[in-house]
Amino acid sequence: MKTIQAASPLLEVNNIEVVYNDIIQVLRGVSLNVPEGRIVALLGTNGAGKTTTLRAVSGLLKPENGYIRDGYINFDSRDITNVLGTHVVRHGAVMVPEGRRVFKHLTVDENIRVGSITRKDGAARVRDDTQRMYALFPRLAKITNRLAGYCSGGEQQMIAIARALMSAPKMLMLDEPSLGLAPLLVKEIFQNIIKINQELNTTILVVEQNARIALDVSGYAYIMEAGKIVLEGASHKLQDNPDVKEFYMGVTQGGGRKSFKEVKSYKRRKRWM
Repeated sequence: MKTIQAASPLLEVNNIEVVYNDIIQVLRGVSLNVPEGRIVALLGTNGAGKTTTLRAVSGLLKPENGYIRDGYINFDSRDITNVLGTHVVRHGAVMVPEGRRVFKHLTVDENIRVGSITRKDGAARVRDDTQRMYALFPRLAKITNRLAGYCSGGEQQMIAIARALMSAPKMLMLDEPSLGLAPLLVKEIFQNIIKINQELNTTILVVEQNARIALDVSGYAYIMEAGKIVLEGASHKLQDNPDVKEFYMGVTQGGGRKSFKEVKSYKRRKRWM
């Protein structure tokens, strides 16, 4: 009888170390997997190394004098370790950076169409996918001719995600999609993320500080601190983890929120430190 082996993950990050300027080590033996068709969350506070991990996968370290010194990254069965970002995009892994970064002097429609620049499947397919973006983001359908610079923060985030999707990626990487947005817009953005995953069958790796909502939408999650993965597991299990509740959701055993004085000493009490 043949043994059926589990399929390889779409993204495999294996024990990578990232160094900037040949001196500053930012990531220390980071490993994570993203299965095809799933939503995986990468959580942690500012400076934990989450964005650097995305840049390592996206091939965006070199412009900042960084590189992967050890370990490797495989995407879709290809070694993309230290591969330039333009090649990574062509392989099907696309990142939406923190801060949205739309082309402010282009219209909403022009911004979205820019994302199709690497495609070679014809203008008709690009037009169809542009309409699909407006179906996913109905707010944008009402403002197609507005300059992106005059759009709200939530609208700019939707533009940035739609632009990335226009390259028809196999995997979408989102860096802090909730940053600076009102709670209602955050909810809408993450509802869109679920639709993208389900309707477009797009694999998603999302970096977030808002642990509550990231764990709600993802199937698996990793928690980073000081350039290392310190905890991982199924998202619904991490939601019930007392340390995650206390230090990432601000919920104590008594049901209240921690004071700043209590939070300052958290490193001494974490079971994973």
